[in-house]
Amino acid sequence: MKDFMTPDWVMWLPAVNASLNGLATVLLVRGWLQIRRGERVAHKQTMLAAFGVSVAFLACYLTYHFALQHFTGSGSKKFEGVGLIRTVYFAILISHIVLAGFVPFLAGRAIWLGLKADRAGRLGDPATWRRHRQVAKVTFPVWLYVSITGVVIYFLAYHWPSS
Repeated sequence: MKDFMTPDWVMWLPAVNASLNGLATVLLVRGWLQIRRGERVAHKQTMLAAFGVSVAFLACYLTYHFALQHFTGSGSKKFEGVGLIRTVYFAILISHIVLAGFVPFLAGRAIWLGLKADRAGRLGDPATWRRHRQVAKVTFPVWLYVSITGVVIYFLAYHWPSS
């Protein structure tokens, strides 16, 4: 996909994006383990960091696709794999894209509820904590899936041998 006019920094962004997705995965798992151990303050810090990393990912992702469109005339990279891997790739890609659209809303809601309950004092508001846990039980697996599949998609799209 490298075009003679495409700057190197543009071509580095997919690896940066995959790294950010990988870091988000590690932070999500760490945050889950922390809350399971009752480490609420550490959990809060870790989940806010995961959200920040995901926001940084989104900024880099959008920058990459806009820059790619600008420099090459195409905002995406064509998947070169053939056969069964092509079907697998597109199944992962489609599910990733659909679920990724929900992550900012789910994560934002979970964070907002967690911060709201936390502001209510040491024990917080039980009803708000309950809603936070309910939203987090949906958010965590969706966000984790999106982060993991983001890395998988990168390796398939940029490192899978063609034909």
